Amino acid sequence: MSLDPIVLRGTLHETIWGGQELSAVLGKKLPPGAKIGESWETALDAVATNPPYDGRTLGALAQELGERLYGTRARAIFGDRFPLLIKFLDAHAWLSVQVHPDDAYAAAHENGKLGKTEAWRILATENNAQIIHGFARATNREEVAQAIQNNTLESLAYYMPVHPGDVVLNVAGTLHATGAGIVLYEIQEYSDVTYRLYDYGRKDANGQPRPLHIEQALNVLDYEPLKQHLQRPVAVGSRDQNGMNDQHEQLLVVDKHFALLEAVLSDGYTLRRATDGASCQIVSVIGGNVDLSWGATNAPKGIALGSGETVVLPAEPSIFHFTPAEEADDTVPRLLVAWVPDLTDPAVQAWRAAQE
Repeated sequence: MSLDPIVLRGTLHETIWGGQELSAVLGKKLPPGAKIGESWETALDAVATNPPYDGRTLGALAQELGERLYGTRARAIFGDRFPLLIKFLDAHAWLSVQVHPDDAYAAAHENGKLGKTEAWRILATENNAQIIHGFARATNREEVAQAIQNNTLESLAYYMPVHPGDVVLNVAGTLHATGAGIVLYEIQEYSDVTYRLYDYGRKDANGQPRPLHIEQALNVLDYEPLKQHLQRPVAVGSRDQNGMNDQHEQLLVVDKHFALLEAVLSDGYTLRRATDGASCQIVSVIGGNVDLSWGATNAPKGIALGSGETVVLPAEPSIFHFTPAEEADDTVPRLLVAWVPDLTDPAVQAWRAAQE
């Protein structure tokens, strides 16, 4: 028998810059007054909430099920581990100015860990929100080191306003920071390696300055300004008789590590990508409520999913169908679908062409 989907309860993380907006924007149940900055939707210690997996962690299921769960292509790229970490972030205050290493540097200098390329889909903003995304002009190691020493690093950074729906790719080596008043979805390699260059002089819970990682950061930074700051989504999927995209799918961003698609469910929606055993699919509901069904036609199974919930669809070939639940306010559900892509996929190639 093929594997059932795994609905996960994301792990909540209190941070110095967090707030309560994951409740307002996504319906997350948060401890009152807690400064929740992140919900790790596919944390290895995230607990499954549906049978037959109830109470078991994603990490334990990944060890037991192996590539039946995460897929042959995911295993080839990432090894025997769950491949992707999905998060929701509430930046109530600015995050640190930081950079992540690539896989080669992390493997050599961080005890064999993965590097970290990540992408954001902006969900909500307020107060003229902006981010740091790369340098404003070409610079070099010496100039950046001097700016850090002089507390003038921000003068070298590229500041960019962001709005709901924007998609940002932070390739390893990119200087970046999330500004205040932003709620976002993040997809990343499953890695925790972050090098801080600047943290506004903030202190931790013990009254000590939060650690910086200046030498490591200087080793991995890309000192050239970025050529592109926002990704250009591309309509994909089948077409109706009028040539319209009948599943309202947009491919938002692609990297060799991950692809991210957004689907608007004005009607039923069937996942048609990555259903060949090569990669699991991670589906997060970012608005509305949906019903997920799968299994034999004569004995289908089903799960109800609400806004802010995430489900892992195993890599084993199967058909997964999403239907909008009846809403009192006629909300049209939205899904974000992540997987490890086949770079020869025509949709991936079309997306890449649109970025040029």
